[in-house]
Amino acid sequence: MKYAIVKVINGNYSIHAEGITDVTNAKVQFHGLCQTLWNEPDVITASVMIVDENFDAVQGYKEFITHPAEEPENTGD
Repeated sequence: MKYAIVKVINGNYSIHAEGITDVTNAKVQFHGLCQTLWNEPDVITASVMIVDENFDAVQGYKEFITHPAEEPENTGD
């Protein structure tokens, strides 16, 4: 079985990695990508998922990442 990691970042779809033959390797890459996206302030929303050759989610590995817009500080004026 081959696996791929797909992502949607701020509405833009892409394949992060494909042709992965070891599910453990796919999980490691998935977690690394999620960590990077959680730490990236330019990412407003993102979805990351491991899929198999049938485009089915693998073992529930799907994550939604969001950084809500910060509210402006009230200066008391």
